[in-house]
This record gives sequence, structure tokens and C-alpha cells, in this order.
Amino acid sequence: MMPEPASLDRMFHALADRSRRGMIDRLGRGPASVSELAEPFSMALPTVMKHLGVLEESGLVRSVKTGRVRTYRLQQEALANLERWLAERKASWNTTFDRLDLFLADEQAD
Repeated sequence: MMPEPASLDRMFHALADRSRRGMIDRLGRGPASVSELAEPFSMALPTVMKHLGVLEESGLVRSVKTGRVRTYRLQQEALANLERWLAERKASWNTTFDRLDLFLADEQAD
């Protein structure tokens, strides 16, 4: 299933920030707590929480609170939807470039 345009907008917005991409990279190795995700960044914890909120709102991550610890994990289906959207665009662009190559080859032959 392809993501809705608004969902894509949220995902691309979330991925537009280097810190959030770093958090996504870290979550690619497995679930992590807020403090684990904040560790490599020199930012205040409330700022980290805002970034995580953007990621969660985009659907790229989910969190679960157990006691006082909130743990985040990647949402594989959201990433798969994003990958499918990109693959469709790439296939379309490749088809266009292939037609251009044929056209240019025909022009050179004439």
C-alpha cells in the first residue's frame, strides 16, 4: 500500500533533519531509550524529545513507556512504504531516460 501524500510529507519532513536521521540510524541497530538516543547529540533532553515527537508523528518510529523509561523502535512498514514510493519514482525516471537514449540514438543515426 502506498502512503498518502500527507503521510509522505511528514516522513520527508522528519528525515530532513540530520539529528533525526542519526536517531533513525541508531534505531536501525535495535530499540533504544530516549537517553540512548540523546547520547551522541549535544542538545537538551527537551529538544531530543521534540525530535522524537516529529519522528513518531511521521510514523517512522513508535514508542512504548515501561515505568519511567520510554523506548523507541523503527516502524518497518513505514520505511517499506517510503522505499516503495521511491522505487516507483525511480522506475518512472529510468523509463523516461531510456526513451531519451533511444531518441538521441535515432537522431545521431539520421
